[in-house]
Formats: sequence, structure tokens, C-alpha cells
Amino acid sequence: MDRFTVEVIAQTPNPQQTIYAAMHQDYSEAFVWGERDHFPSEEKCGEIIVRSLLAGNRGHYGPLEHPQIILNCGWFPHSTMQQIRTHRVGISFDVQSFRYTGVRIIDVAEGKRDVEDVFYLRPLGAYTDRQGKRYDYTAEQRQQDLEWCRSACRRYQQRISEGLSEEHARGLIPFDVRQHWVMSANVRSLMHLLDLRWKLDAQLEAQKLCEIIWPHFQAWVPAIAEWYETTRLKKARLAP
Repeated sequence: MDRFTVEVIAQTPNPQQTIYAAMHQDYSEAFVWGERDHFPSEEKCGEIIVRSLLAGNRGHYGPLEHPQIILNCGWFPHSTMQQIRTHRVGISFDVQSFRYTGVRIIDVAEGKRDVEDVFYLRPLGAYTDRQGKRYDYTAEQRQQDLEWCRSACRRYQQRISEGLSEEHARGLIPFDVRQHWVMSANVRSLMHLLDLRWKLDAQLEAQKLCEIIWPHFQAWVPAIAEWYETTRLKKARLAP
């Protein structure tokens, strides 16, 4: 769907061994750092975590907060960033500022950049509102909305040329300008985000963000991802 992108900037290596170390320290007489050469394999640690922490809804999620993954999310609409940024527990954000990134708006006004590279409009098709009322987003409506975006860019360009500051002129542009951000999350907080924003009634673009994040989560903590997919994925359960 669209230009949406999520890439991994960095991540804790051997995250399941890290969780195992934290869990093990809870009940170990020893200083677990000294036992690190004898830890079970990454795969085996994943099995132990699922069995000892997650299976049967034991609910001991603390050790899952130690490994971190840092993601670069790109080309999502501003509204999606707002939805995601609401969930700040265990998640940190650095978000592209419209105070410093107005050149692309002017590029649209000057025809140097495609309007949909800078603004997001939903695809054509059938939709429902929050009350369940069905409607169609037509080609004619979408074309009108694209023209509205171009017109707003020209107004932005005009106001900048008249001396307005970027933070003043940005109030003229359509709400769903695209925005990039970097976010870091731990295993627990990322599952919390998936619980809330990959539900079937979550907004379309937020669901798509979770869908693109998911393969990175699977590759990073495969045993935990397998458990999550079986027990929680899209089940709209209360977040851990």
C-alpha cells in the first residue's frame, strides 16, 4: 500500500538471550553476567521465555523490556504519527519537524515533486465511517483533493515569499502531509502497540504500519513473535 516504509536502524543483538538473562537474574544466586558463556542458545532462550513467562497468560512481562529495536518509519501521514505517538510507554520518538522541512512543499508548488510524494490521500475504494455507514471515495473526489493539496502548496509558497516563518505558513497545508520518524521500542512496548493499532477496527494506515513492522519483529524475536501471533495478534486483548 502506498509508499509506506519501515526500516531497522539498530537492535539489541541476541534479544531472547537478553530477556533470559534478566529473567534468570530474578531467581539466580549468581551474578548472571559471569554465566553468559553458558547461556542456552538464542533459539532455546526463546522457548524458555515462552514457556516460563508468556504461556498460560502468566503476565510477567518485565524481562521483555530490556531489548530495544530502533525503527525508521517513512512516508506515513501525519495522522498516523499522532496515533502511534499516543502510546509513549516504553517507546521514544524523534519526528520530522515541519518547521525545518518546508522545501518539499515549495517543490510541489513549483512542479519539482509529485504531490503524492509529500501528501497522503487514501486509495480509491469503498469505506465505512465509525457508525458503519458505507461510502465510496471516487476518482473524481480524489482528483479534487489532489488539486486542493497543490493549491495549498502554492499558498504556502506565497506566504513564505512574503516573509512568514515556516511554523506560521505550515498551518496552511493539508493535515495529512507525510512525515518520517525514528522510534525505539522494547519487546513489551512493541507488542502493546501491535495490540492497540493492529486491531481490525484500528485506522487503516495504523494497521498498515503494524503490518510492515511485523516482519522485523518476527526476525528479531522469532519465538516471542510466534507466541504473539498465536495468542494475541488482532484479538484486541488488553495490552500487556
